Order: sequence, then structure tokens, then C-alpha cells
Amino acid sequence: MKILVTVKRVEDYESKITVRPDNTWIVTEGVKYRANPFDEIAVEEALRLRETFASSSASGGPSEVVAVSVGGGAAVAEIRSALAMGADRGILVKQEGFVDSDAVARVLKAIIEKEKPDLVLMGKQAVDVDDNVTGQLLAEYLGWGQATFASKKESLESPEEKARKPGLFLAADKKAMRVVREVDGGVEVLEVQLPAIVTVDLRLNVPRYAALPNIMKAKKKPLEELAPQALGVDPSPKVKVVRVDAPPARAAGIKVPDVATLVKKLHEEAKVV
Repeated sequence: MKILVTVKRVEDYESKITVRPDNTWIVTEGVKYRANPFDEIAVEEALRLRETFASSSASGGPSEVVAVSVGGGAAVAEIRSALAMGADRGILVKQEGFVDSDAVARVLKAIIEKEKPDLVLMGKQAVDVDDNVTGQLLAEYLGWGQATFASKKESLESPEEKARKPGLFLAADKKAMRVVREVDGGVEVLEVQLPAIVTVDLRLNVPRYAALPNIMKAKKKPLEELAPQALGVDPSPKVKVVRVDAPPARAAGIKVPDVATLVKKLHEEAKVV
């Protein structure tokens, strides 16, 4: 079984983000970058699936994890991070500048048709623009089943046992996958036929740290660079960024002498009660 997992390069959420004076985009100078946290969870889950079923490779267990990114040349660093975690090889579809979710989905469709994976794992969204649509678009373009917001929380196992096992479950015949996903009212369990698209949420697992020896090994793992045009994809965005504005400054808080005053202000000024 082959698992393809996406890794996007995003601004570090701990960085201080400011808007350019002309409101066209953010100031990128001095901003730190990292792999999208949701994608790191997807990489970890792919590795756990591979490790769990490695001994049953004859019956179709996961045998290869391929990390894919679409973006500028600097995204090589994020792919190398996934390789250091344990992915087997990487693919960078190199495209500088703004690439919208639709273009990414179309590029990934071309990669999937080339690689023919049995399962695609993705973060449910990227923390830079929070679109939360790439996985859904990709499933539609491929005509595959999908399960979003995978987040297995309940388990009868000990924390130590749970930490070593994947949160996603392959069926005995390895042709379907059970996914516990978050919904507004709690959780629901879906079964999707493979191949399928699964997007992962925060509580699915805790990504591992890459050990120094694995970081060194990652430098020698294969990493292929492609252009969208070589895949027959026009990456021109359908979404146009018209203007970027910083959120309004938060107003200073005030102290009130008693509960009655608080309720009055909530009712008359904040209009929340």
C-alpha cells in the first residue's frame, strides 16, 4: 500500500504578522516558516499506519509514505522535515507566488494519477489562510470518497498503547478505512472505500520529533522536483486577493464595581444579553 501525504509551508503561528503598507499581502521579511501543523499530524498518522502494518506487507499493509508539497523552492525544507520524521521520499511541485486551493487540488490530482496511492492523508486546513477546501476539492476532482476532520478521541487502551497506534483503522481486507471524525454534536464513524481522501484534525495524534540521525538520513532520501506545466496543469489562481487588512485593535477592558453594572453594560453596550 502506498500513502501520499501533503505538507504545506506556512508562516509560523508564533511569528508576529504585519500587513504591507499597500495592503496587498503580509510582510514576509523576517517571518519564520514551518510545516503546517495539521499536515504534520497527517504525516505522523501515515507513519503509524505504515509501522502498524509493516509486518503484514504480504497482505497489502502500508509500504511507502510519499510527502508532497506545492509551492516555492523553499518548501524543500518542509518536505525534508517529513522525510526526517520517516517518510520514504518527497515530491515538490515548484510554483512561486500565490497558489490558490483549487490550483493545489488540480496539481495534487495530477500527482495522484501519476503515483496511484491507495490513501491520501491531508491536514484539514492550512493555518495561513484557513480555507479548509483543498481536500474536498481534490476528492471531487478524483471522484473518490472522503472523510474530513479525522480525530479519534475515545479508546479503552492505556495512553502508552494508544500513543503507539494509528487512529485510523484499515478493514481486514485493506480495501476500506474506518474514520472517527468530529462533528458539531460530538463524533461520528464513517467507513470509506479505498482509495480515499482523509483530512485530519488536531486530536488524532501527537507528531514525533525527528531524531538527529534521521535528519541526516533525510538529506539522502529521494526528492523529486516537478513543474505544474509538466503535469499538464495550469496553476493560475481562480481566487484574486483584492485587499489584506489587519484585524481591528482590541479595545481595552474596563473594571465594573458590581454585577449589576456588568449586566447593564453587557445588555446596553455589548448587546450580548
